[in-house]
This record gives sequence, structure tokens and C-alpha cells, in this order.
Amino acid sequence: MTSYKERLNTVNTFVFDVDGVLTNSTIMLYKGDFMRSLNSKDGYALQYASKLGYKIFIITGGNSIDVKEALEGLGVKEVHLRSSNKLNVYKDLKEKHDLIDSEVLYMGDDIPDYHVMKTVGVATCPQDACVEIKQISHYQSPVLGGNGCVRDVIEQTLRVQGKWFTEQAFEW
Repeated sequence: MTSYKERLNTVNTFVFDVDGVLTNSTIMLYKGDFMRSLNSKDGYALQYASKLGYKIFIITGGNSIDVKEALEGLGVKEVHLRSSNKLNVYKDLKEKHDLIDSEVLYMGDDIPDYHVMKTVGVATCPQDACVEIKQISHYQSPVLGGNGCVRDVIEQTLRVQGKWFTEQAFEW
């Protein structure tokens, strides 16, 4: 059986959920708008991986234009909002970008992520993911959603591939 770390050797694409992964699942209301907070360490890892040439995508059921714009500003290739069937969105991404399942790491935390996670080469989740997602994950980050779990899996991938803390990290 292939270990989690061995699976990271071939990863060239990251796909993330937002609520519960890039955020801590808390949604604040402000004048009728939903507000979320993103972790700056996750943001650093996203932009660094993007600058190194990794493909990064977001598939979320949420509908925040502010989150979309913030993530695109960090180098995320595509942000798919209002995704009620994440597997269909993932299949479209695979076709459009010639993705290979074994080269994709996905991080999700709840039931809507299940079918995509069963499809990709590396299924990961934050520590506070639901039981069903933990059961199918190749790796459970010790970090809670919204607190750097995205940084955790990106950093581990880049370390395994010898691309973390290189001279390129200081050039941006």
C-alpha cells in the first residue's frame, strides 16, 4: 500500500474547499453579508505553490465574491462558487486542464467533498472534519480548518518534492 508521503511525490495540483478548510466554518453576518476570515499562512502557501507552477483550484458551495477575488489574487487558477455537485465540477476541471487523478491533492471537510475525495490520488482533511471524511482521507492534518491546514498539506508536498524553503521562497 502506498503511504501518504509517497503519494505526495506526484502531486502537481491542489484542490480545496473553502468553508471548514480555508476558513474555520464560522460565518459572521455584517449588514446582511456573510464574512469569513482566511489564514495568512494558508495564503502564503497558496501563492508560493502557484508561483512554483502548481495548479490550484477551489470548489465551494459558498458564494462569496470577496473570497473568490482574494484567492485569485493569491494565484488560484479557478474558483468555483455555488458548487452543489463538486464531483461534476472536478470532472470538468480534469477535462479542461488535463488533470490526472493520481496527481491531485484534495482537501475537504464535509459530506459534499466525499465523492471528489474518493476520486483523487491524495485525499486530505483538517483535524475537525466530519467522521465520514476522516475515514476516507489518506491524511488528517493535525491542524483545524481555517488555522493553517492548507499550509500544512502544501508545505508537506513541497518538502517531499524538495521545493520548500529554496532560494525561490525569498525572491517574492
